[in-house]
Amino acid sequence: MTALILTIRPEPGCTATVEAGRELGLAIEGCPLFAIRSLPWDPPAPESIDALLLGSANAVRHAGPALDLFRGKPVYSVGAATGKAAEDAGFPVAVCGQGVLQPVVDSLAGQQLRLLRVTGAEHVPISPPSGVSVETRVAYESAGLPLPDELALRLNEGALVLLHSAVAARHFASECDRCAVSRSRIALAALGPRIADAAGDGWAKVRCASVPAEAALLALASDMCHDRP
Repeated sequence: MTALILTIRPEPGCTATVEAGRELGLAIEGCPLFAIRSLPWDPPAPESIDALLLGSANAVRHAGPALDLFRGKPVYSVGAATGKAAEDAGFPVAVCGQGVLQPVVDSLAGQQLRLLRVTGAEHVPISPPSGVSVETRVAYESAGLPLPDELALRLNEGALVLLHSAVAARHFASECDRCAVSRSRIALAALGPRIADAAGDGWAKVRCASVPAEAALLALASDMCHDRP
């Protein structure tokens, strides 16, 4: 059994992943290595926008009062968690994707839509179909936090770490190197191949979830947690 199962995503996602993992019987712990910080952004004129395109619940949580200008506009959401955050904030949700934003945009082919994408400083490029335009505004950033010394020692005893984003993968790898944590002692469960690639090489094992969804990532972690790095 792996000594430590860890999620490093920022709150409130960190606590949500820990709770969901423990419901599956995983002895998972959380240590957020990121803080989400709002950034000032200049919203376009509301009348020039037909709908919102959201790739993370953080867009709802951290976009600030400027997002209220678009209340009543339908939301095209990357997934269920982001859709729920939008609904809880009072936005109607038109579409919830399966964890990847490009297929959501592709599904709009044949329509004439002007979308406002509210996103983080690091985001995946998208290619809208003909007739669909996308205005992008960066409303928040994910700031890396240092790996605690005590946790670094525990990681060297063997661990399985869940990675939810490419920025998390790069930061975790950098912090392991800074703290002299051996990559060969750590297995990674990544939400998708792009995230796994961002972590680099040298890990005991790297596997990707079958689909980019929290349930699939936790199922993967359950499969992997019996293999000590």
